[in-house]
Amino acid sequence: MALRTSLAGRVQNTTLPKTHALLPLLEAVVNGIQAIDARYGDDVGRGLLRVRIERAPQEALDLSPSGPGRMPLKPIVGFSVEDNGVGFTPENMASFETLDSDFKSGLGCRGVGRLLWLKAFDRVEVRSGYRDDAGMLQRRQFRFSVTREVEQVSRPEGIVGAGSMVSLTGFKQPYQQSAAKTVEAISREVFEHCIWYFLRPGGAPDVIVSDDDESISLRELLDDSGYSETTRVTLEIKGEKFDLLGLRLKSSARNSSPRLHWCAANRVVKDESIAGKVPGLYGRLKDETSTEFTYVCYLSSKFLDDHVRSDRTEFDLPERVPGDTLIDEPSLDDIKKGVFAEIARSLAEPLAAAQQAGLERMHQYVSTKAPKYRPLIKRIESLGITIDPSIKDQDLEIELHRCSQKIEADVLAEGQAVFAESAGDKPEGYDERLAKYLETVKDFNQSDLANYVFRRRTTLDILDKLIQSDSGGKYAREDSIHELLFPMRKESTEVGDDASNLWILDERLVFHDYLASDKAFKSIAIADDDSMKRPDVLTTRVIEPDSPVLTAEGKKLPLQSIVVVELKRPMRDDATEGKNPIEQCLDYVARVRAGVAKTATGRLIPAADDPPAFCYIVADLTPTMASRCKLSGLTMTHDGMGYFGFIEPYKAYVEVMSFDRLVNAATERNRAFFDKLGLPSS
Repeated sequence: MALRTSLAGRVQNTTLPKTHALLPLLEAVVNGIQAIDARYGDDVGRGLLRVRIERAPQEALDLSPSGPGRMPLKPIVGFSVEDNGVGFTPENMASFETLDSDFKSGLGCRGVGRLLWLKAFDRVEVRSGYRDDAGMLQRRQFRFSVTREVEQVSRPEGIVGAGSMVSLTGFKQPYQQSAAKTVEAISREVFEHCIWYFLRPGGAPDVIVSDDDESISLRELLDDSGYSETTRVTLEIKGEKFDLLGLRLKSSARNSSPRLHWCAANRVVKDESIAGKVPGLYGRLKDETSTEFTYVCYLSSKFLDDHVRSDRTEFDLPERVPGDTLIDEPSLDDIKKGVFAEIARSLAEPLAAAQQAGLERMHQYVSTKAPKYRPLIKRIESLGITIDPSIKDQDLEIELHRCSQKIEADVLAEGQAVFAESAGDKPEGYDERLAKYLETVKDFNQSDLANYVFRRRTTLDILDKLIQSDSGGKYAREDSIHELLFPMRKESTEVGDDASNLWILDERLVFHDYLASDKAFKSIAIADDDSMKRPDVLTTRVIEPDSPVLTAEGKKLPLQSIVVVELKRPMRDDATEGKNPIEQCLDYVARVRAGVAKTATGRLIPAADDPPAFCYIVADLTPTMASRCKLSGLTMTHDGMGYFGFIEPYKAYVEVMSFDRLVNAATERNRAFFDKLGLPSS
């Protein structure tokens, strides 16, 4: 009893990813090239194949622009592929009517191409002419669909010679939306899929892709690619032979990424970017004449032919084979390793130049933007890192950070081993091993210090930008500057040490017992005050009874210091009565002194009638601000950019500084560190 096959079921079970939306068209093109080969043999140059893109008569859903200044493209509804090949001979027709036919298995065909047609298109129509044994022209026409399968047309029309026209109509929307739209894009996809035919001895027939407005010859694409050199080599991987064809494309192709094309049955099955998978291979390379080129290669093998899936979109091969198995066949990973090794050999000189350019890019970035990696640069290089010369700063930072983390992890493991050996009799070479470990630790300490100094330089650059006016003559709000110095509405117990940049004002502010930023007195933990007034920054510091920080008449005094910082918007000129920042600071000092204050840990602060107070006002010296400084008896600084003085009734030192003085002073205090790292000091 013969088994029956359901065409609808076979089509339903056929896989066609939307990423391969044009694969049915590509199958029709390959069929046409093979038909031309069958007719003309080695004289394939006499062959002609035309691909016509059929578009909807009206502009509908597809609004993709086809080029600058051009009207939107009309949606693609189908394709026609016409060739002057051997035609649908009785043998070809019998094969077409047999699902999974092995008629052209010698060419790598699986007999499933027509199933892909019906997967993406509603119907197919074929018109064909062929010569019988007597040399007479015979005509054939039929329709092909899921519902009606193969329908012969009794009186074929429009057939004047040998060859075939395959019309794919009713492009299904999911595939139509995912497919390339322009003539150029479709031409390139056809070319890349069939490039094997163009590069073989004897070449390929003339293939032309067109629509109503444009026409492209694939031979022109081959010429435009400007490939100047091809390399052909046979690799043996786990007993299987693979042929590798490498091309150097010198055209300014849109996609400059190096690619590996996996081929089976003289077709490209899949392709992948191999950027970064061979040291130095990223984008375009330069040959010995400094001409840029993009490297692409095509891999083929009988082994790949035997393991390609029926839908020809992937291979039935494992990614890798575990070492404890008895499988001798190469995995995808085995094949890639062999291919990459050959690419590294054949492109040795261009890759070496690219690797050197990558190292120079890394050194330039470290020198100018990331000096924290400078102490580690030799250790990073020892990892064999290769850098794309065109890499973005952000991506390079991530790569360098990844390398430094690996080195640090190795150092920690080495440290554990070294210290474990120090407990008993030290093994031979222990001293050298310890010295090497300590040298690496030293490099990391220098890296941490460099990172801290660079962070200060960056912070000052940000502050300098914040105090400048924008294109509209407006200045940043004081909130932005406040957040840079210390997060608003936070206490020192709520943020980490690296969140504060109070060193810009005074290095001593880094060391405090308690700090509150833009919090009402009512919510400040150390103050017993219901006021809703908000000092910008309020800090206290406890001097322990045994601390020798301040002495008088040989006695150590248990003193608490109070620091208040008040910020004003750059160029703000409203320091009038009630808004005088000097008076505001002194009022805050009086409130803290009057309350029952505790340390951040809840201990009572040792009693003192007059805890020293320091008030910093950061404000530009506008007329009203300068007037308030003079009325308070403050003295102008030698550079005219600030005022300072001691206000006796409040026992408070007051310093008013302009934003420019703030930036300049902080820069001068850190100049030696900046110079050491090669960073600009201004």
